[in-house]
Amino acid sequence: MPPKRHLTARRVRLGAELRKLREATGMKAREAAALLGADAVQISQIESGVAGVSAARVRRLASHYDCTDDGMVQALVVMATDRTRGWWEEYRGVLPAVFMDVAELEHHATSLREVVITHVPGLLQTPDYARAVYSYMSPGLPTSELEPRVEHRMRRRTAIEGDTRTPYETTIHEFALRARVADRKVAHTQLHEILGQIECGHATVRVIPVDQDGFAGAGASMMYVGGPLAQLDTGLRDAPTGTAFIDAEPQLKRLRTLLRKVERATLDPSASRDFIHRLAKEL
Repeated sequence: MPPKRHLTARRVRLGAELRKLREATGMKAREAAALLGADAVQISQIESGVAGVSAARVRRLASHYDCTDDGMVQALVVMATDRTRGWWEEYRGVLPAVFMDVAELEHHATSLREVVITHVPGLLQTPDYARAVYSYMSPGLPTSELEPRVEHRMRRRTAIEGDTRTPYETTIHEFALRARVADRKVAHTQLHEILGQIECGHATVRVIPVDQDGFAGAGASMMYVGGPLAQLDTGLRDAPTGTAFIDAEPQLKRLRTLLRKVERATLDPSASRDFIHRLAKEL
């Protein structure tokens, strides 16, 4: 198949999983290429996500790599052949590619778990709150670039609000709930938006109070995205260069451990809802 026009995180992940299967057998790229009647360059392009790969070739490679996990093979076939042109594609060329990658990842997720310390999670933000955050983080951003960012953030909600919504659980620090990124009115509306999402069953929210013992921080914001199989879970972490996608099992394991540690410092969902109610009344 010809090289893909757009290098997406989903395609990169497919290639990475095929590379893992090949390396597990000790097979060289040129040996795998020979089995397909191709060359090592084509295998390299497939494994880097630059070139697509057909369902038949995925199955042939998996067979040669001695992969007997039918569920894994089928999941990789779906990743290779999915032609979904999601709403996020409207923003390609308008916003940085990572915006599309995150939206696509959320669209295909089976579950979403998130921890946010400094801001209300993007999936729960109001337009005014999101606009204030983007304006603050990127001062001088022209309206022509600011408004597509806000609109994209609002449309990401389809992952948790649609007919086939994805289970979403988020942990928010009290600091983020109290911080006024704009003014009192925006803050009040934002708190009620979170409560509304809870009542609609779109989100399970846990709060970390500032006076909670045993919480030493979670570093940057993080999201754990459930895949069709546990082997295809993905982690997202804020990094100095932007959003980092995590797929290596040792790193995912550390992320799961950190999520459990953070959860031990939270109020339960019912107490968290009451906590947010009290904050809203204070405003």
